[in-house]
Amino acid sequence: MKTQLSRAERIENALRERFAPLDFELVDESARHAGHAGASPGGETHYRLRMISSAFSGLSRVARQRLVYAALQPEFDSGLHALSLDLKTPDQS
Repeated sequence: MKTQLSRAERIENALRERFAPLDFELVDESARHAGHAGASPGGETHYRLRMISSAFSGLSRVARQRLVYAALQPEFDSGLHALSLDLKTPDQS
């Protein structure tokens, strides 16, 4: 029987596949947002991401964010409400 992946696992899998990060940290901050807009009793709605990838080289901060949001569109469509981003290239780390 296949176990369903958590949102954090799906996010990590999608981003690792798309960006091959050299460093990756994803923190579920949903509990800090309980009772706020977009929060769900089950959590998995608010995350903080720090990722270093050469895929961001030559891109503006906004372009990097757009790439990550596009890669995670299915998660936003299914309940991901907020994602705080710290996206850097290897030479910025």
